Amino acid sequence: MPPGMSPIVRTVARLVTGFITMYGIYVVLYGHVSPGGGFAGGAILAAGFILLLLAFGKVRTEQIVSHRMAIAWDSGGALAFLAVAALGYVAGSFFLNFLALGEPYRLVSAGTLPLSNASIGAKVGAGLFGVFLALSVFRPAGDREDET
Repeated sequence: MPPGMSPIVRTVARLVTGFITMYGIYVVLYGHVSPGGGFAGGAILAAGFILLLLAFGKVRTEQIVSHRMAIAWDSGGALAFLAVAALGYVAGSFFLNFLALGEPYRLVSAGTLPLSNASIGAKVGAGLFGVFLALSVFRPAGDREDET
């Protein structure tokens, strides 16, 4: 039997992971006009990838999202967040809004806040998934996956 869960669990995971990912992206992008934001959306994104890890096993999941890719997204999110803060500093003050405010309750209505939310979402999502991926190395002695 292939590593991971039963065929039913794998089929359901295959069906819902796309919806979980889309919802996580939605929460990140609309976090400034609705409840949510970077942290909540990042946690939802990580939950989608963790579902893949639980359903298909570590070997198959790392073919889709490797640990190295999670580290790159984690670092990129941190650098993007720092860049938003530094560009605000260049504009006059740390985290100063340097973008024009748009029409209220629209996607482009909060200046630099959506950029901050997106970078935090990438950082949190990749960080939580990376931690879970690292913890998946520790398994009970009699429960090993085939490497094929």
